[in-house]
Amino acid sequence: MQALIQTIAIAALPVILAITLHEAAHGYAARHFGDPTAWQAGRITANPLKHVDLVGTILVPAIILLLSTGGILFGWAKPVPVNFGRLHHPKSDMLWVAAAGPAANFAMLLFWAALFKLALLLPINFFSLPMARMAEVGISINIALMVLNLFPLPPLDGGRIAVSLLPPEAAWRFAQIERFGFPILLLLLFTGVLGSLLTPVMQLVGGLIDTLFQFSS
Repeated sequence: MQALIQTIAIAALPVILAITLHEAAHGYAARHFGDPTAWQAGRITANPLKHVDLVGTILVPAIILLLSTGGILFGWAKPVPVNFGRLHHPKSDMLWVAAAGPAANFAMLLFWAALFKLALLLPINFFSLPMARMAEVGISINIALMVLNLFPLPPLDGGRIAVSLLPPEAAWRFAQIERFGFPILLLLLFTGVLGSLLTPVMQLVGGLIDTLFQFSS
């Protein structure tokens, strides 16, 4: 029980920040490009209570962490409301609104990587060890969320980026997949197909971060 409490205490902050700031970034980008819907709903905030989904933000990541089967660590928050029709240039601006979430995860990835590097430089003690473990979780969850959300399947961010980049007719046809997107995502996840597709990309990103921060030196 003590180990369980320690795991939750260490992982809670990086997991919640990774999931909720991802959504806040979408809202901020949407307001910047003309849609104030998320701002009017009070969702452009770093306050996690505004974004937390009990199942997606708390229960699912906790179960994955506790089972530790080597699966992809992921979760979700309450989606930020975006009215793409209110954007200045709906089709092109959609790209930036969608990309803002993964970009937030990339920024947090760099932060946690820098913190992990700092923990490695400190003397090993009761402070540096939990900091290193928390940073490791922060690195893992942000790599996973960034890569997962860039997968080109609507309604994931990668799907919306693809819709923004495709010619109008092809974009319209591709966007119709969104109604089936979540069941398709679950099917790919539980059959292991999603993991086989994303794991090499995640390992590549992790390797680049390792090289950039020279963790093994």
